[in-house]
Amino acid sequence: MVVQLRICVPGELSAVTVQTCRDQRGVAEVTVAKGVAVVPPGDVIEVLIARESVEELLEKLEILKIRDAGSIAMTTPEFVLSRKADRAERAAPGDGADAVIWDDVTRQTGEDSRLTWNFIAFLVLATQLAGIGIVTDSPIAIVGAMAVGPEFGPLAALAVSLATRQWKLGRRAAVALGVGFPVAMLLAALTAWLSVPLGLFPRDALDKGSAVEFIYHPGPYSLIVAVLAGIAGMLSIIGRRSAALIGVFISVTTVPAAGYVAVALVLGEYQKAAGSALQLLLNLVGIVVAALAVLLFYRVVARRLPDGVARRLQRQRSGARR
Repeated sequence: MVVQLRICVPGELSAVTVQTCRDQRGVAEVTVAKGVAVVPPGDVIEVLIARESVEELLEKLEILKIRDAGSIAMTTPEFVLSRKADRAERAAPGDGADAVIWDDVTRQTGEDSRLTWNFIAFLVLATQLAGIGIVTDSPIAIVGAMAVGPEFGPLAALAVSLATRQWKLGRRAAVALGVGFPVAMLLAALTAWLSVPLGLFPRDALDKGSAVEFIYHPGPYSLIVAVLAGIAGMLSIIGRRSAALIGVFISVTTVPAAGYVAVALVLGEYQKAAGSALQLLLNLVGIVVAALAVLLFYRVVARRLPDGVARRLQRQRSGARR
């Protein structure tokens, strides 16, 4: 698994950046295009590197303050035929699937944690599907609501913010959840309130829903499933395995629990509403705690740059800027 980095740097930092890339273990190719960058003016450096070496190289480039002086873009080629790339992957420590690129994880979770109209729309649609599944005793509709729900993004962002102390990311995710869920639940309650007099479902609909009893009966397995889903979800983000996220969405009952709270309150089933609210809380907390545990584990086992390397790079940068 190889990654391509495109680094745009001012001319005075080009030489030290190229040397840093060349010295990095796991690098297969380094290409320099002199003076092709116009805004800002400078050179463009392209690096083909094993994925497991990317984080270490990015740490070095951060010390050189390339992000401030220019830019770094990362892409993953679909197909690479290169014996040098094969040797670079073998030389790099670990495995690409296990490598954490922290900036990439932050970017992925950050994109999914914003309070946008798109996020609210998907959460509202998912909660409406859950409400329909609840009053019709339809597990298929419940599963559909789980798959459509977008709540894992902000939950993962909360875990990332706690692990990396990026509090702005955490506040943004908390706002998305704190606004999105109440809006979705309020609209689900309004829909249920309008549906009863229209005869779309009877007032005793919740007494007949044997297939969805698990939603308002939280237990030890509710927390266990949430923890497992949080672990699987964060691992899928780290390894860029988007297909696995669908399974994570379907395994947790956050959206169905939110929908059940709304419907149960409208129908006066306050005990079932309380049980569903507890189910919702267990899922939210379990996912965040488990995802945070995964990130902290990777923080502990991740290789860090020796202090000598950091000081050497800082001296090289200072010398290049003179």
